[in-house]
Amino acid sequence: MIKTKTAIIVAGGKGARMQSEIPKQFINICGKPVLMHTLEVFHRYDSSIQLILVLPIDQFEYWKSLCEKYFFNLKHLVVAGGKNRFLSVKNGLEAIKVHSLVAIHDGVRPLVSENTITNCFDEAAIYGSAIPVVDLVDSIRQLTEKGSQSVDRTVFKLVQTPQVFDSEILKKAYDQDFSSLFTDDATVVEATGTIIRLVEGNIENIKITSRMDLEIAQCLLRKKEGL
Repeated sequence: MIKTKTAIIVAGGKGARMQSEIPKQFINICGKPVLMHTLEVFHRYDSSIQLILVLPIDQFEYWKSLCEKYFFNLKHLVVAGGKNRFLSVKNGLEAIKVHSLVAIHDGVRPLVSENTITNCFDEAAIYGSAIPVVDLVDSIRQLTEKGSQSVDRTVFKLVQTPQVFDSEILKKAYDQDFSSLFTDDATVVEATGTIIRLVEGNIENIKITSRMDLEIAQCLLRKKEGL
């Protein structure tokens, strides 16, 4: 049984969609940068988990200054990201030296629940893979040559992170050449023939990519932390 757990937090945003000069992972919500909330939830889940933060190298000093400003002393290793997410995750994996269960998580998903993290690790411990998903609530349509057509939303799922895998499976997958078809870690692993296990995520686990997302996240965090 694999006893070691690692979380690779990938944060390479620029903040362009928010029209912000500050990269979205560093924007302050409820008293601290988004990224600090994200790291803390994994530490609350398991204080012994190895935390690896993947950042663009030109953001290292800024992150260091934020940690000093907010007295953020949570132990974590900072690794330089690559020119795309695939290479950033690969760089993070290279920092893992022991057989481990590895969660890969978006730095701008600070509202992942500890229950979702638990479910992913528990499932991956048995099957080698686990990703959190939620149901669609809106009707969806597929574009066709003639226009569009309605499709059955019950056979589709929205995918979240953390996506958790056995490190041996994950490292083998990331030895592949990059493909534009790789939209997340599950698609990378699936390309090697591994079956992807699905677990229930939490609907609040939004990815902050827009100003509206930020406002929603602030409201949810205030409620969660009793502010």
